[in-house]
Amino acid sequence: MAVKVGDTAPDFTLTSQTGASVSLKDFRGQKNVIVYFYPKDDTPGCTAEACAFRDSYEAFKDAGAEVIGISEDSQQSHEKFASKYQLPFVLLSDTGNKVRQLYGVPATLWIMPGRVTYAIDKQGVVRHIFDSMLDFKAHISESIKTLEAIES
Repeated sequence: MAVKVGDTAPDFTLTSQTGASVSLKDFRGQKNVIVYFYPKDDTPGCTAEACAFRDSYEAFKDAGAEVIGISEDSQQSHEKFASKYQLPFVLLSDTGNKVRQLYGVPATLWIMPGRVTYAIDKQGVVRHIFDSMLDFKAHISESIKTLEAIES
């Protein structure tokens, strides 16, 4: 069953590119969180999306939000990807796509992991969901618009 706007975001704990365990509940009451699921490290679309999040990272910080990218790539792959593109945010390894399934992120053409972004407020409520495989930069603009609405 897919997560919907208004639902409490399911908690998870995954390993980051640095080897640290990161849980969504760690941010509850502290920060809004943008969780974006993407197909694969260091591929053209995923790199464009990650770099767009990087380039707007200060805007997310200014809005009191943290950005978290999730794919099934390994910790080592995430470490290389984050280093290569100087990504300032957390990348989490969802081995076996368990969290992707928990959120109900659809596959594209039934084979490729989908690209979906969730804006989650400080109380852990999903405030916006954006699903687009090809409009990489819209994931960022949609997230910022939602954060502005949450904070106003």
